[in-house]
Amino acid sequence: MLTKGLSLTGLLVASRNRKKLAELHRVLDAAGVSGLTLLSLDDVAAFDEAPETGATFEENALAKARDAYRATGLASVADDSGLEVAALNGMPGVLSARWSGRHGDDSSNTSLLLGQLSDVPDSRRDAAFVSACALVSDAGEVVVRGEWPGAIVREPRGDGGFGYDPVFLPSGSTRTGAMIRTCG
Repeated sequence: MLTKGLSLTGLLVASRNRKKLAELHRVLDAAGVSGLTLLSLDDVAAFDEAPETGATFEENALAKARDAYRATGLASVADDSGLEVAALNGMPGVLSARWSGRHGDDSSNTSLLLGQLSDVPDSRRDAAFVSACALVSDAGEVVVRGEWPGAIVREPRGDGGFGYDPVFLPSGSTRTGAMIRTCG
């Protein structure tokens, strides 16, 4: 477990996704956090990264953070995220990015999801975006999970965000994730 007095000046974000790094910068700025240098995997010497084989978002996030910490000695944070659909028994889950068989093919993934739900009534289209984040440092390890509840709409709406955002309607909203998210 991490101590409350943990002090970091540098943090390795175990990702090569520049959008993810930019988003973390925005979050830290909004929270008033300063003096923290964020690095990505592109900023450190290459190392062998284990494939994402965990059964849960938490397992995958922790494995990535541990790999980065072991290889660099830097406090490392990693995440794994995706969409869980109740009518599909929690799938696509950890397979969200490669649901259609092609990693990162947002259009194919979304089309397959909508096809699988085509006969499911609106009242049973509950879903949640899930994100697990892990931090590994000299002080220990911590993993947290967050969920954004909602439902899957019948056809894509909106141009913002990425992934399943165009078909995800957050609870209490009339706009899909793609209509309310912006990626910088």
